[in-house]
Amino acid sequence: MTALDIQISVEEGDWPSEDELETFSSRILGAAADFLAAEEKQPFPGQPPELSLLFTDDRSIREINAEWRHQDKPTNVLSFPAFPVVPGRVPGPMLGDIIVAYETLKREAEELEKPFEEHLTHLLVHGFLHLFGYDHIEDDEAERMEGLETRILARLGLSDPYGGRPPG
Repeated sequence: MTALDIQISVEEGDWPSEDELETFSSRILGAAADFLAAEEKQPFPGQPPELSLLFTDDRSIREINAEWRHQDKPTNVLSFPAFPVVPGRVPGPMLGDIIVAYETLKREAEELEKPFEEHLTHLLVHGFLHLFGYDHIEDDEAERMEGLETRILARLGLSDPYGGRPPG
């Protein structure tokens, strides 16, 4: 498995324990890193790259979203690469931060009729891909990123989260 140094913080929300989140996140992000290394030939630095995961609530992510993206509303996941990254290039020793909001994730999982853990898996993979420079602003970028997400999730035994709808 591709080594990652994952730092976990639980700030707010009705999340499982940090130990449970660490075990869960390490498995998911390790699988995503292995996929990128094997299938996309993504190089990794010599030392395990570090990333931080912040598990919080809608109030906190709304503040972050307003400050950094000028969108005064909660969202499910935010990613902040530590350095500018281009897919396929060696990232720096610090990948960046992924922030997940409990209430939005829970509500979306219920609306999608998916288990909470399955939707969390998707959001972690989505956020992780952003740390490697993948994006979904343009349709072709969205198609590529969503295709990677779908393939990674399939390796984890999960269905296509986009269900055949157009990218974006």
